[in-house]
Amino acid sequence: MTDSVPVVHDGRMESGTTRFKDLCLDALDPKAVAPFWAGALGLTVEHQDNGDAVLRGSAPGQTLWINTVPEPKTTKNRVHIDLHSESLETLLALGARPQPVQHDEDPWTVLDDPEGNDLCAFVRPPDRVPAYKAYELVVDSVDHHAIGQWWADVFGVELQHEEGKDWSWLEGVPGFSMEAWVFGLVPEPKTVKNRMHWDVSGDVAELEARGATRLHEMPGWTVMADPEGNEFCVFPSAAA
Repeated sequence: MTDSVPVVHDGRMESGTTRFKDLCLDALDPKAVAPFWAGALGLTVEHQDNGDAVLRGSAPGQTLWINTVPEPKTTKNRVHIDLHSESLETLLALGARPQPVQHDEDPWTVLDDPEGNDLCAFVRPPDRVPAYKAYELVVDSVDHHAIGQWWADVFGVELQHEEGKDWSWLEGVPGFSMEAWVFGLVPEPKTVKNRMHWDVSGDVAELEARGATRLHEMPGWTVMADPEGNEFCVFPSAAA
């Protein structure tokens, strides 16, 4: 890990060295879930000896680990992916299921993956669908501006917001391959472990000084939580 020490000016720390690394999804059966996400995102599948799977694209930030867990999904995902798609039929053929509640005016469709994880599909003309089809990472937030600003400071980018909107977003996050990282307002707080989380490369002490909580030490990485309780894993910068 780096030996950097966070510096505070006027109550705000200077930008650290944190970079986005990859995404991770909990699954009861990664072998059943991996083909869906590979097709939906335009990634290739590598099955691991321990039963997990890793999906990779052409850039390091285009990686999704699918990890085996014993517990099923029990509540709405607080972290989900919005994705580009040529058609809903393509996703349904891969195993997606449409959720029953959808407002007619919404420009997207809310779907479940084969294990019930939420995602949103934005149908585009084929020439506007990129090879890596992940569009946005969306995080439910009790205070979207505060948690968005926290992560903006961590990554050293500006928080974006439109007056009157109940969401904020980040662009240009180091190592991040999607168009935006969105923090959207919801009324309910987090109650269970997120089924999807992100990994970063950075310095644990720096993140603790910024307000993150250290949860677990694992061989090679540290599990932490941001100020709203969202889990994320921190790897030494050399592992990025």
